[in-house]
Amino acid sequence: MTEPFATHDVFNQTPPFEDVNLFAIDTALRAGVARESAETTQDAFTVLSSLGQVAGSAQAADWGRQANAMTPVLETHDARGFRCDKVTFHPAYHELMRASFAHGVHRLEEDTGTPHVMRAAKLYLAAQMEAGHCCPLTMTNAAIPVLARAPELAALWGIKAAATVYDPSFRPVQDKDSVTFGMGMTEKQGGSDVRANTTRAEPDGARGAGQSYRITGHKWFMSAPMSDAFLVLAQAKGGLTCFLMPRFTPAGAINAIRFQRLKSKLGNRSNASSEVEFHGAYAVALGEEGEGTRVIIDMVTLTRLDCAVSSAALMRQALAHAIHHAVHRTAFQKKLADQPLMAQVLAGLAIDVEAAVALVFRLARAFDTPGDPLSHAWRRLMTPVVKYWVCKTAPPFVAEAMECLGGNGYVEAGPLARIYREAPVNSIWEGSGNIMALDMVRVLRREPALVRSLLDDQSVAIGSSALKGQRDRVGALLRDEAHIEANARAICEGLAVFAAGALLERDAPPEVAQGFIAMRCSGQPPGTYGATRISEVRAIIGRALPVA
Repeated sequence: MTEPFATHDVFNQTPPFEDVNLFAIDTALRAGVARESAETTQDAFTVLSSLGQVAGSAQAADWGRQANAMTPVLETHDARGFRCDKVTFHPAYHELMRASFAHGVHRLEEDTGTPHVMRAAKLYLAAQMEAGHCCPLTMTNAAIPVLARAPELAALWGIKAAATVYDPSFRPVQDKDSVTFGMGMTEKQGGSDVRANTTRAEPDGARGAGQSYRITGHKWFMSAPMSDAFLVLAQAKGGLTCFLMPRFTPAGAINAIRFQRLKSKLGNRSNASSEVEFHGAYAVALGEEGEGTRVIIDMVTLTRLDCAVSSAALMRQALAHAIHHAVHRTAFQKKLADQPLMAQVLAGLAIDVEAAVALVFRLARAFDTPGDPLSHAWRRLMTPVVKYWVCKTAPPFVAEAMECLGGNGYVEAGPLARIYREAPVNSIWEGSGNIMALDMVRVLRREPALVRSLLDDQSVAIGSSALKGQRDRVGALLRDEAHIEANARAICEGLAVFAAGALLERDAPPEVAQGFIAMRCSGQPPGTYGATRISEVRAIIGRALPVA
């Protein structure tokens, strides 16, 4: 029991939101997993409930606070003056990684019927535990399909990447129990335009897939520099090529990877991001020279799915804290949640979480059914669309949720400030909004039938006239081919909103679907949360209530 203050009593404060099972209290998540997963529902729920209990624990919340307060440190040299280029972390970061590895957040479990759906659910929970540590988990999972292009490398690295025992030691791969992967694509002069890269690759002998090269140049952003290996783009004689660059050479020497500094970032502080130079670093070609963009896109596509999943998770986390506060805090003789205007705000937030969850889990299922034509349309067309809309929605969403807590949300003692700083990263990482919109345009031009098959499928059962109007507005933008690039953001948003509305109308409770359609499909620019009056707010908030 805390000692009373000399001048006043403390009351009307919200109890801590911790030691909760993040899976058990999330109705939308459980519904999404049951709908999109081929596993027996009880089996899937048992697996995810185990992680949900850890992710929602007071211990995990404390790990998250410590890992963000005591940020990574770069050690370029050891005590004897030799280069080592190591990144050290607070022990809390390693505890987060250890928990996520133990639950397989870093890999697909191929023996399950829908491994991408199950892993998306795990990532959704892990990101609520602490979002920054998810960066190496995401890239480790996404690197595996790329490594398959070099079977000898995959045989060693793939097995280590699939291990569920976390090993943060700085040693060659053959001496480790498990490994993680990072990625280096962007350079100072090019950014997202990786074809402008100047980093060069010279072969040690023979050229081509599986051969060793020496890489010289730099990367302006090298993600997760503590990783055991990186997928790196460099210019070979035959053009831009993708390479696997390990921290140690085959002889066991530290590779010539020279980290210049760690980035000082708005958020994502528990995770290290770096600037780096390569001084003839050893690397192995993954694919033939000139195939770099095509090779690494397999990794990028999976990381974009993870960006959307993580942003949906941040939205859910912020919503849970907002509702938890509102149902406990009294103002003007009523609980905040019982105030009509606050109820409208909370209901609007809850509806957008339902939409984000519906989109990301439908997209995840598309990766589990590669032979299905409709799934192909979702993977190719909707990956950039879903990433665009969910990741763009998250920052203003978290700002509104933070406002629900007032000053208690703004201060660093609580989690909302950290969530708010974290929210923009997924919209920027792996392609900003414009890049996503232009990627969608490229798909529309190369495979124009995809959008028609998707719209036709989503239109089969829709009954709302407003949702039909949303579909028609998207169709009009698509027909305006002369301005398709200028309209690309509007098309992206229109497709995402229509798809979400159709999914919710088919699968969600009527009050959720009708609320989303009223809020997002009126044909008018969306207002702030609470500006569109929503019916049945009690039922909507009750469904989102963070109580098992």
